[in-house]
Amino acid sequence: MSTKLMVKPIGAIRHGPEGIRLQVEEAYRPGLRFLELFSHAVVVWWANQHDNPESRAILQTELPYAPGVTAGVFACRAEYRPNPVAVTVCRVEQVDEDAGSVLVRNIDAYDGSPLVDIKPYIGVVDRVAKIEIPDWYDGWPEWLPEEGIGLDGS
Repeated sequence: MSTKLMVKPIGAIRHGPEGIRLQVEEAYRPGLRFLELFSHAVVVWWANQHDNPESRAILQTELPYAPGVTAGVFACRAEYRPNPVAVTVCRVEQVDEDAGSVLVRNIDAYDGSPLVDIKPYIGVVDRVAKIEIPDWYDGWPEWLPEEGIGLDGS
């Protein structure tokens, strides 16, 4: 396969005293119009701390939430993978189009991670009524708690 891909960051994820925000570069800020009308967004970001040959070569990992279980990276949400593309559904707290700032809750990205895309979370296309998951997720909540489960619960 010789298809060439070009991914250009639209901004960065920033951790600050007010919380975690998506800082969108000026050229892309018009794309934020009406995002505040959605309660949640699908945030696509680049796991740049694992963008190296060693991390890209890891194809299986022991799951931190399921001791003794080793899964392929396509069967888990590990940050190391052939292409370190990460996706997180976040609660949208505030949008400032002029400043290019989107305050979000519950994202598992490091400060400075490149922001690749933002999409509105729309139940009819982003939610599945009946899913099947492995036993190692037994005991997890059915829905993401309002207080979050990510970095520092925010």
